[in-house]
Amino acid sequence: MSTQSQPAKQAQQLTPFASALAGALGACFSNAVVYPLDVAKTRIQVTSSAARGKRKDDLNMLSLLLEIFRQEGINGWYRGFAATMLNTFSMQYAYFFFYSFIRSSYIKRMTLKLPPGSKPPPLSTAAELSLGAAAGALSQIFTIPVSVIATRQQVGRSARASLQSFKDEVPTDESLLAVAREIIREDGVTGLWLGIKPGMVLTVNPAITYGVYERLKSLLLLASSANGKLTPGTSFLIGAFSKTLATIVTYPYIMAKVRIQARSTDKETSESEDLPGGQIGNTKPKAKQSGALSLLLRVLRKEGFVGWYQGMSAQIIKAVLSQALLFVSKEQFEHWALAIMVLFAKFTSRA
Repeated sequence: MSTQSQPAKQAQQLTPFASALAGALGACFSNAVVYPLDVAKTRIQVTSSAARGKRKDDLNMLSLLLEIFRQEGINGWYRGFAATMLNTFSMQYAYFFFYSFIRSSYIKRMTLKLPPGSKPPPLSTAAELSLGAAAGALSQIFTIPVSVIATRQQVGRSARASLQSFKDEVPTDESLLAVAREIIREDGVTGLWLGIKPGMVLTVNPAITYGVYERLKSLLLLASSANGKLTPGTSFLIGAFSKTLATIVTYPYIMAKVRIQARSTDKETSESEDLPGGQIGNTKPKAKQSGALSLLLRVLRKEGFVGWYQGMSAQIIKAVLSQALLFVSKEQFEHWALAIMVLFAKFTSRA
């Protein structure tokens, strides 16, 4: 996405809309390929310390996938698939659109300060991170409600009931709208924005990923005669390294965000406050449930520093494979997005 990252003609042809469409389509493809891993890592992340103690030897991705398959069939591997794809498309579209728009505007402002005909210098790592974080924050605000719904669906009805200390009747309808109504009934409309604070902190995750990727890509292109392109294998390795680094840095907040959205700490909060299960619906526990910092401190007291990284291996496997597939396929999806935009322009001109 930098001025040295792709051929000049393609960089000029791709508008922010086309870049956003390419990024969203690529993200949906890469996440769909590894979706069962996403379900497994979400369930690992929301498992409480007490529940993990009961099944310590079984808490890994492979055994959990096999257990889901035995208990729920192949449909269990794809719980919340539609909501997750909608969330992925909308979030990635918003991110790539805001990122492309903010980045191109920033480069234009830099170009205006240079002598006529001069090429703008490559953006610094700090600039790439700042632009990515700003784009991520904007996309989070508009797309996090679908993320909350998708997380609840991935955890599943029976798992959600066991994670919460109250024994309300769990609705049988697990559709997107039904889960949304359930969230609003439990937490009000603001419940659809559960995890927005850690989500804002996590805007540095894609910023780190793309910042490191672009920096390494620029260095490799300068050191070789690749003519503006990297091989798919090199792109895969750089993408995997970039995403792994970003995941390690931000993982405690990734885990906190998932637990908050799934409300998996309701039982622990109730027990720590010596509240009977029937009182979990009052305002006080819910207020504490939404605090990422208090959640992380509670995990640190109960499980130590290692507790912050519960399920990180599953997160890295899923995230690295997904991100690497996105980087490898991104250029192809850019061509397809450009073709879609051209066809759409022709269609609208005839209408």
